[in-house]
This record gives sequence, C-alpha cells and structure tokens, in this order.
Amino acid sequence: MPSLKDLKNRIESVKSTRKITKAMQMVAAAKLRRAQEAAEQARPYTERFNAVMAGLAASAGGSEGPKLLSGTGSDQTHLIVVMTSERGLCGGFNSTIVRAAKAKIQKLLDSGKTVKILTVGKKGREQLRRDYGKLFIEHVDMSEVKRVGYANARDVAKEILTRYEAGEFDVATIFYNTFESVISQVPTEVQIIPAKFETEGDGAATFYEYEPSEEEILTELLPRGVATQIFAALLENGASEQGARMSAMDNATRNAGEMIDKLTIEFNRSRQAVITNELIEIISGAEAL
Repeated sequence: MPSLKDLKNRIESVKSTRKITKAMQMVAAAKLRRAQEAAEQARPYTERFNAVMAGLAASAGGSEGPKLLSGTGSDQTHLIVVMTSERGLCGGFNSTIVRAAKAKIQKLLDSGKTVKILTVGKKGREQLRRDYGKLFIEHVDMSEVKRVGYANARDVAKEILTRYEAGEFDVATIFYNTFESVISQVPTEVQIIPAKFETEGDGAATFYEYEPSEEEILTELLPRGVATQIFAALLENGASEQGARMSAMDNATRNAGEMIDKLTIEFNRSRQAVITNELIEIISGAEAL
C-alpha cells in the first residue's frame, strides 16, 4: 500500500499533467480554427480545378495526353506517399493514416508489385520503419514549418515529379486524413500520378475548343495539379491533426480529473486509517498506565 507521501506526490504529478493537457487543448483549439478555415477555403478551388482538368482530360483523350495523364503504360512500381504529423499527442490521427497505407502496401506486395515509400512527417516514418524500412526512398522533414504554405506542397511535388520523370515509379498515391469535425477525420487515398479526375453530374462531358491545344494546357497544368492535390492534403491534415489533438487532450484532461478524484479518496482513507491507528495506540498506552 503506498504511503501518504507517495499518494500526495502522485496527486501533485497528475495535477501538473492536467494543467499541461488543458493548455495543449486550448492551443489546439486556437490552431484548429485557422487550420479549418484554410482547409475549407481550399476545397472550392481544388474541386473546380479538378473539374476543369477532368474536362480537358476527357477532351484530349487519356492515351494521347501528357505522361502525367496517360502514365508510363505500366503499373509495376508504386510510390506510396504517407503524409502524417511531426508531433504526437493527437490520438489516432497518425495511426489511421499509417494503417490505411500499410493495407495498400501489403496488397501491392502480395500482387507482386514493387513499392517505394516517401514519408511527409516523422510520425509516419517511425511507424512504417519497422515493417517497411527497406522500401523508403525519401523523407520530407516539415518540423521547422510553422504554417503550411503552397511553397511546401510545391517542394514535395517537385521531388515526386523529378522521380517520376526519371522513371523511378509508374503510379503515385498519397495518404492523408480529410477533416470532417473535431471527432471525425477520414483516412483518404488519392492517386495523383497518373492523374485521375472524376466527372461531375451524369458523366456527360461538355466539349469546348481550346487555344492552345488541350495537350499543351495539360502539360502546363498537370504538374500544378499534383502540387494542388498535395497542398489540399497538407491543409486537410493540418486541420485533422489539430482536431484530433484537441479531442485527445480533452479526454486526457477529463481522465486526469477522474484520477485525481480517485487518488484523493484513497489519500483521505489512508490518512484516516493512520489517524485511527495513532488514536488506538494513544488510548492503549493510556489504559496501560
């Protein structure tokens, strides 16, 4: 049975932890507001950009378009881009992304495909390193980035495109979390190379005459489309991370409060037992005299 001093020290320790988790919850709530606004403001542009690209791709024809659209003609080598956070203490945010990526990687390996992994954020790298460390080809460190911007997405896209032009892979897929609410972040898988665009409505495309040609426009816009997809994923991840951290720290704060209550009850009972024993000893000594 722990002593009164041990219980008191433990109560003080949990109280200190509760202060930290409460502060982290408040910081995450403040950051979430900005991150959520950024993610929501980027969605209309991304959706409209993809709609325009879908029209161009349908008009140009996938087999006749640029390499980023038509592909290499093979799907033997896959690049898996796993986008997670640089920091922990955000519940299952990183684990859900890594779990989805692992399922995809294992499925490809079982099919006899070659898999290469590029990680953005060290938490994904740490979780994948044990099982798939030999498949790593690059890691993008964003620990010094205070606020994600388009330049960060452009740098990641440049790394991916350079490797694609060098013939290092045939298909590239990114994994990240889409923000829905503080308690809901959805693991998302998006193929960015070769580009895939979903047509809106009933699938009947409206055809336009373009100047310059569709191929020239696609050649110019497809690399930007890759960067746009990555930027949208980074923004969604940023909002999802803060939402998950806010929820996790709120749970931790409440759990700490419950633990303090239980320890306080145990402390009071132990102190009462000590006082009772001392009184018994005093009374017994007085009767002996």
